[in-house]
Amino acid sequence: MTHEIAATPEGNLAVAMAQFDASQLAHQTLSTTAMAQNKETLFAAMRAAGLTEIIVTFDGGGDSGHIEDIDARRGDAVVPMPDTELTLAQVSWGISEISTSSMSLSEAVETLAYDLLSDSHGGWENCDGAFGAFHFDAAAGTILLDYNERFTSSAQFNHTF
Repeated sequence: MTHEIAATPEGNLAVAMAQFDASQLAHQTLSTTAMAQNKETLFAAMRAAGLTEIIVTFDGGGDSGHIEDIDARRGDAVVPMPDTELTLAQVSWGISEISTSSMSLSEAVETLAYDLLSDSHGGWENCDGAFGAFHFDAAAGTILLDYNERFTSSAQFNHTF
């Protein structure tokens, strides 16, 4: 029966869509696992270095965007970013295993910020864009995103006097 359905254009499309959905679900599952590992690794490194928070600011618009600043903090004091090396878990589309990559703490934070922006607000850099900050809190083990999206608005008013 499946063979008969797949022989039609509609059946071929249904099979292709089902395969894509399965691939997308597998990728999302791996990405969720990798992010959990990366958060644990990052917060452990922050605590070992005596950091309480890392704040990452970003800005995008006009089809480009970038990380503007990364501030490491001990309490309210901004301190130099430690030269700590981390190993992050990484996931690539179409590959069914998590790979790893070593990088500095600063590079790891930047990588995670870009990944989180892409996952939660894809296109943040397009058109009017968006800006905001990530707050990586070592004690709470949380990442807070303060996200502000820009948009152009227009209004039309018709008056008869």
